[in-house]
Order: sequence, then structure tokens, then C-alpha cells
Amino acid sequence: MVKVKSSVGNQSHTFMKLFLIVPAILFSSAIAFAQTPLPRPTPPPPKPIDGTARNPGQDSAPLTSFEEELRAKQAIKLAEKDHRQNLDRAREIAQIGKELQETLKSKSTLDRNSLKKIERLEKLTKKVRGEAGGQDEEVKIIDRPANIPAAAAQIAEACEALSKDVQNTPRQVVSASVIGNANVLLELIKMLRAFDPRRP
Repeated sequence: MVKVKSSVGNQSHTFMKLFLIVPAILFSSAIAFAQTPLPRPTPPPPKPIDGTARNPGQDSAPLTSFEEELRAKQAIKLAEKDHRQNLDRAREIAQIGKELQETLKSKSTLDRNSLKKIERLEKLTKKVRGEAGGQDEEVKIIDRPANIPAAAAQIAEACEALSKDVQNTPRQVVSASVIGNANVLLELIKMLRAFDPRRP
């Protein structure tokens, strides 16, 4: 009877040790797992400009003929859109030139409405010149206008010439004539502003 009690007591003591040790092992394992850095997910590859999906690992692969054709079509569409906008600018330039000539034919000063039109005309002309690949160049006006009405008349002529040039130039062609006419028009605009006595 005494031996049985001693054996039961030993077993209870062993179970108590296991009861304390097992949770301690599990707890330390959980801490070690928590401190282990998790691998970061690989970010998805960037989408191509044309919107076509590419398979992973094909970033440096050459474009397929379909993708090349799609990109070429998109480039043509963008170029055609730019050309249409440039034609619209050219038509507006001609219209503003006519309006200024009519408004300023007997004026000695520039009113607010005329100044706004001149500013718009200058902006459009610079944009057309930029689309043609041009930039500021020194221009000599041989028949210099003597007053505001004369300057407005020459501006109207220059506007018409530039507008026709832009409309007659194919989309793919870089025209020196467009650039030259734009620079002449911009020089005439400077002269017109200089005639206003209120100009600072």
C-alpha cells in the first residue's frame, strides 16, 4: 500500500512538470515565430502604356506583332488629334486677325477687349510655331506699320497667311514657312502693343 502511494505521488509530480514545461515550450516557440520576418510579396509588374497585359517574367521580352501594331495605331491617333487641334488654332488665328482689323481700323488706343484678343492671338501663334518645331527668331519687318490701324491691317494679312500655311501643310511635314510666318506675326503683335500710349 505504501509503494502504490509513492508511485502515484511520483506520477503526479511528473505530470505537474509536463504541465508546466509544455506551455513554456509552446510560448517560446510562438515568440520565436512572431519575431521571424515574413517574406514580402513581390509587387506586380508595371502595366505597359498601351494597356495590354504582359505575363510575369516577360518585362524584357520583345513586343509581339499585335502589340507593335496597337502602339503604332495609338501613335497615329495621337498625331492626328494634335494635327486637328493645330488646324483649329489656325482657323481661330485668321478669325482673330479679321476681328482686330475691323475693331482697330480707326482707333488710336487698344481697349480691353482688343488686348484680350491680342493676348489670345499671341498664345495661339506661339503654339502653332511650337508644333512646327520653331522658336524665337529675329525678324525684320520691311514695311513697318505707322499706327494702330496699319498694324492691325498687317496683322490680319499675316494671320491669313499663317492660317493658310498651316492648313496646306501635311501632318508629317515640318514647314519652315509656318515658322517664318508665325515669327512675323509675333513681331507685328509687339509693334501693335508698342503703339498704345498707355503701354508702360
